[in-house]
Amino acid sequence: MPAAGGRSQRTVVLALGTAQTLAWASTYYLPAVLADPVSAELGLSREWFFGIFSAALLLSGLLGPAAGRAIDRRGGRSVLALSNLIFAAGLVILAASTGIIGLSIAWIVLGVGMAFGLYDAAFATLAGLYRADARGAITGITLLAGFASTVGWPVTALFTDELGWRGACIVWAVLHLALGLPLNRLLVPPAPPPEKVPAPEAAGGPAPWAMIVLAGIFAATLFVSAALAAHLPRLLQAAGATPAAAVAAAALLGPAQVMARMVEYSLQRHLSALAAARMATALHPLGALGLAAFGAPAAAAFALLHGAGNGMLTIAKGVLPLALFGAAGYGMRIGMLSAPGRVLQAAAPLVFGIVLDRFGPVPALLVSGGLSMAALAGLLVLHSGAPLKSCRSA
Repeated sequence: MPAAGGRSQRTVVLALGTAQTLAWASTYYLPAVLADPVSAELGLSREWFFGIFSAALLLSGLLGPAAGRAIDRRGGRSVLALSNLIFAAGLVILAASTGIIGLSIAWIVLGVGMAFGLYDAAFATLAGLYRADARGAITGITLLAGFASTVGWPVTALFTDELGWRGACIVWAVLHLALGLPLNRLLVPPAPPPEKVPAPEAAGGPAPWAMIVLAGIFAATLFVSAALAAHLPRLLQAAGATPAAAVAAAALLGPAQVMARMVEYSLQRHLSALAAARMATALHPLGALGLAAFGAPAAAAFALLHGAGNGMLTIAKGVLPLALFGAAGYGMRIGMLSAPGRVLQAAAPLVFGIVLDRFGPVPALLVSGGLSMAALAGLLVLHSGAPLKSCRSA
């Protein structure tokens, strides 16, 4: 399918998918490897490090609507290219940090970059380029960027072993300038003129019910995703798995996400965006029920089901607003829909960890499974009529 500027959709997807892999690997997935060496050298606790990181995630969520508006008005190419410069600056500041002040400034800058340079911005760029036909392109970049942790963690560890954590940050900064910036600026075509947003939304009127429901769905699923990303091995151990078995089961998360996205991609002509989202949301509660009932023997099945659902929900987050509301004002809308979820995402590791430590694995699974069921109920309400009707009129 030809893209604006004469570039094929496949070329654009490969460029954005590669740039997104770099962006996620060098920011969101950085603390898992660098928290210990950075905290040790700067004389800080891990709690302080992750508290600053959580604040950066919160900032990225609060800036999401502004990033979306910028993409709606100017197209995604310049915004994504700017994010590479911001990422590079934040990583250089991180490499030069000598205490909590420098660390905080670095993550503030990186938080701004995450608002303008991660999935929401890429999805908005694709919606601007392809309008209602963006679903396949959105799935394509999530397939590529689904390997961000698989690539990012060992590569960051290699850079750190060879160059120290400061050198690792500098290398990632150079990669943003030498690889990410050219990909976003040269291979992403300029967007066509934006579609006009309907007058009620442009005037800032009250959100339709579908917006409220969808924001709640995103918030619930983002909480579960962030909580399990931080605590999956510990949860499996608490359920009775040995440390080795827990790590082996948790390692299935990434492949499960990518495989589920491949299945979703192959079925998208036969499966509506709402049906795919409902299916994805149901997988975590099924896995949670099995883990609560059978313990360690169900650890691998839980990781596979949660990973598959989480992988498909990443696509749903980009596709559902497009399917329900259309392409007009997509960037600002997805930023608004994501903001509540970013707040919960920042708090999820702490809250879920407290429940797991104080009450055990079954109550923790009740929290995550209950939130997923609430999200599923929201999707059923959207499917059944009233909110869906209002969003179609938006």
